[in-house]
Amino acid sequence: MEPKYCDNHILVAVKPAGMATQPDFCEQVRGWIKKEYQKPGNVFCEPVHRLDKPVGGLVLFARTSKALSRLNGAMRDRLIEKSYIARVEGIIEEDEGRLEDLLVHGSHRAHVVRSGGKHAALSYKVLAREKNATTVQIALETGRYHQIRVQFSAIGHPIVGDEKYGAAPGELALFASALTFNHPVKNTPLTIREKSSFSA
Repeated sequence: MEPKYCDNHILVAVKPAGMATQPDFCEQVRGWIKKEYQKPGNVFCEPVHRLDKPVGGLVLFARTSKALSRLNGAMRDRLIEKSYIARVEGIIEEDEGRLEDLLVHGSHRAHVVRSGGKHAALSYKVLAREKNATTVQIALETGRYHQIRVQFSAIGHPIVGDEKYGAAPGELALFASALTFNHPVKNTPLTIREKSSFSA
């Protein structure tokens, strides 16, 4: 594990697909900090957000309680921009679009409903079209449970490999590719990017 960015306040690292953010990836990151900085005992390093276990990509960690508090506030105020790359089944004809739904979270999955759910919104841009799949870049406006997966499934384009939401079984083709936010202490803008294995 080598972080994409690290200073005394924050750390950004790439979580492998198939690994839980907590506790597995968190322990890996803490282990790296202990070794790199030769810190005995426990180290403070808490994730500001999580990725679903089958999703790989960038995760932001706070290395101090002050940074965690400020970044949690930024998440609440939707000041942290999260971008994803996904391959979905079928061909999306529009070059870009926006999905807005109401979602309810059931047992281990989410559903689109007509009323009574939580507002979920994202925008997307088509990067490439293949014979039976479309690669899209996604900007999340809200952060609901399984949001990207259920919203694309609801329009008939489940994410490649997402058996839970109607795709043929396989490796989930969804990757957290970029984070944009203001540094919690320096207040300078930061954008961290990572390329997925299936990027166009």
